[in-house]
Amino acid sequence: MKTTVSHCNSKTSAIKLLSTIESDIEKLSWAQALKVYSQPSVVIMLLLGFSAGLPFLLVFSTLTAWLSDYQVSKALIGFFGWVGITYSVKFFWSPVVDRIQLPMLGRILGQRRSWILFGQLIVVTALLAMSGADPSSQLTMIAVYAVMVAFGSSTQDIAIDAYRIEILEQRYQGAMAAAYVFGYRLALLVAGAGSLYIADWYSWSVAYQVMAGCMLIGVVTVMIARRPSGEKTPEPLIDRGSSLSKTAQLKNWLDQFVVQPFADFFRRYGRFAVTILLFIGIYRLSDIAMGVMANPFYLDLGFSKSEIASVAKLFGFVMTIAGAGFCGVLVAKYGVHKPLLLGAVLVASTNLIFCLLAETGYNLNLLIIAISADNLSAGIASTAFLAYLAGLTNTSYTATQYALFSSLMTLPGKFFSGFSGVLVDAYGYTEFFLIAAALGLPAIILSAYLLKRQL
Repeated sequence: MKTTVSHCNSKTSAIKLLSTIESDIEKLSWAQALKVYSQPSVVIMLLLGFSAGLPFLLVFSTLTAWLSDYQVSKALIGFFGWVGITYSVKFFWSPVVDRIQLPMLGRILGQRRSWILFGQLIVVTALLAMSGADPSSQLTMIAVYAVMVAFGSSTQDIAIDAYRIEILEQRYQGAMAAAYVFGYRLALLVAGAGSLYIADWYSWSVAYQVMAGCMLIGVVTVMIARRPSGEKTPEPLIDRGSSLSKTAQLKNWLDQFVVQPFADFFRRYGRFAVTILLFIGIYRLSDIAMGVMANPFYLDLGFSKSEIASVAKLFGFVMTIAGAGFCGVLVAKYGVHKPLLLGAVLVASTNLIFCLLAETGYNLNLLIIAISADNLSAGIASTAFLAYLAGLTNTSYTATQYALFSSLMTLPGKFFSGFSGVLVDAYGYTEFFLIAAALGLPAIILSAYLLKRQL
């Protein structure tokens, strides 16, 4: 009985503390809220965001444009969207990234930075291998290399997410998320527009080789970034000096670092944890589900690769950064729940503009409007959501818990995106975007519910 009362009191105190923090946040002036971007670690996070974002499009929409150039069927292109599921199951190896020290690298760079570098090296190797493959005769090998890129990239993401949460306290997480989104979107610009320009002027092979070289930005950043102040050297998986058997030690390790991170989340949130996980799974369902068909859609409407690069990538980049920067200030001033609801509404509704574009056909001005609205909403939604996920994490299990959240965030969308080409072939682009808009309705409802509960 005492334990139950203590647990209830602990939960009540936590809720009161959260309410006090949210209240204090709203008292900040706009000038004070903007100062969160002056932290040096925020700049480091921008560069690490670039490293995280660069590989993503190279196994996603940029890859689909490459395959479209070689007349690969839309059904097969859609199935390539399942490569992204690698990002959605990274929680399976997140305990290893969280608690196993890499030989040599771990001692020199520390736990977080060493795993970031390890993931980067895998990405560089796989991109170079990918650049030498021919889609007309080596489609299977391209798929294998794409999975390698996704594996290295998602491993890097696990460590970067943990680093972001541990390096600065909660009140800076909105700015850290905004900086991460800025760097991530800058990388999407390079991997999207940059690759399209290079492919148009030279070849797809050269494009992927240049992208492999761009990963060096992340490598240098790892070297100059500082360690989180509270970072500790993980205990070895097997301690030869222990009186316990290797089997018993392994069992204890699995319980402490695999079972307990998940158990801790359910202990802290109780039955409400199910609602939170459902919300995480559906929040970005709408935009992720339609992403794999974006470049084939633009090409089918008659836009050239250079036009797509100029409008969909360059102009879209500016609007995403505007949305992310604005949301970082909103989170610092109002907390995370109101921007979450705003992002959910915008992401779902902007799919309707793509419906209009599908009906209108080639129209550069309408493309600019659609891309502007889509990327502005994505910048707001992504920044708010990353800050929300950071607030759910227990720093005792940072990498493992955040990997679970971010994996769940993308898994439903990635699974659905695999059927996107089949839907387009069967019904057309207009109906496809209507379905994508409808997929955003549950996120709006749950965002409103969480906001009401928090208030």
